[in-house]
Amino acid sequence: MLSVDWLFLDMNSYFASVEQQAQPRLRGKPIVVVPVMTDHTCCIAASYEARPYGIRTGTNVGEARRRCPHLRLVEARHELYIRTHEKIIEAVETVLPVEQVCSIDEMACRLSPQHRSLQEAVALAGDVKLVIAQRVGPMLRCSIGLATNRFLAKVASNIQKPDGLTYITREDLPHKLYPLSLSDLPGIGRGMLARLQRRGVQSVRQLCGLSREHMIESWESVVGEQWWHWLRGEEYAQAPTRRRTVSHSHVLGPRFRNEQGARSVLVRLIHKAAARLRRLGYWTKRMKVGLSYTHGWPKWKAAVYLGWCQDTQAMLRAFEAVWSNRPMGGVPLKASVVLWDLATSANTPLPLFAEELRNLQVARALDLINERLGPNSAYFASMHEGREQAPMRIAFTHIPDIMAESEQRNALQPSARRKKSGATRTQKKLSVL
Repeated sequence: MLSVDWLFLDMNSYFASVEQQAQPRLRGKPIVVVPVMTDHTCCIAASYEARPYGIRTGTNVGEARRRCPHLRLVEARHELYIRTHEKIIEAVETVLPVEQVCSIDEMACRLSPQHRSLQEAVALAGDVKLVIAQRVGPMLRCSIGLATNRFLAKVASNIQKPDGLTYITREDLPHKLYPLSLSDLPGIGRGMLARLQRRGVQSVRQLCGLSREHMIESWESVVGEQWWHWLRGEEYAQAPTRRRTVSHSHVLGPRFRNEQGARSVLVRLIHKAAARLRRLGYWTKRMKVGLSYTHGWPKWKAAVYLGWCQDTQAMLRAFEAVWSNRPMGGVPLKASVVLWDLATSANTPLPLFAEELRNLQVARALDLINERLGPNSAYFASMHEGREQAPMRIAFTHIPDIMAESEQRNALQPSARRKKSGATRTQKKLSVL
């Protein structure tokens, strides 16, 4: 009897679909979701109606408008996407439990033994599609993959879009994978594709034909052994990953495309990155700050050594030390901050000096205040001009905690909401820290 073990769900054109569900006037129209309303940024999502014009995620907005003059631009509303994501999870879990949330628009479900026959699994997939349409909205379509392991279920979910349902049983392997290109397999990006091609692997058929030893050699790690098992439909535990960076970037609004504006946004990004670092339980040794400019002006980047650090003030002092060395001139367009060389709190010694400990305690106190009264209720005065810049963004595998990062006051705890008027006065007082 044909059977599968995993169901993988991939929401179709997620951000654009959420906007079309929320705004009926956009349904059936070519739309793109953008970070800011300018032609100088890139599309972060495109509706299926926009795709015949060659518009995809990453397409320059100005180019997209030239290709499709009646294209509609929608500024991203990340809090809406997160709340919709939560509704989708709730809807799916009325049918079967979600084993793993893989990203804002993807989740994986392990099927129970009574639902692993192909017939039962296909029926369950239909129920999942129906309950999302009924409980969240008919514009929220998804493609579902069924397979004997999570990796192949994800591969299957990408084969038919939109609103697809594809299965890969053990009996289908490996020939059902042969029509795919190597880049269709999740985890094979440009670098890995080039490495495989240098080794003479030009197709999925050739990849499936590699021995276990050649697979390990191609990946230059035990990851190759994982792939060898996955392509044969077998379960194989994925090696735990370790976070390597905490980063934030922001395209500057027109008012901030000057030296003072760029500085204030960089300070805001440092605050965000430091708070997120503490929330994740990591410490950093190094920080990199940078600016890119309009009209091809050379980028500015500066890396600083921090020692083991979780303290916002120490990061701000390090930033000020390199900010004065930046080249003058040019119109800044985008600011970025990267914290790297990370270690968990369990593997990091606490600061030895009283001042360092005191500064860390201040940073953690600000985190508690902002959690209690809402984002930006307390911050260092150097962030004042840029405090509303760099709002919440959703990365591929990171779904922000709305309570921790949302800029919206309606995300406050009920007790904080009752003190809303007082919180504004508190914010003014605490910003002088």
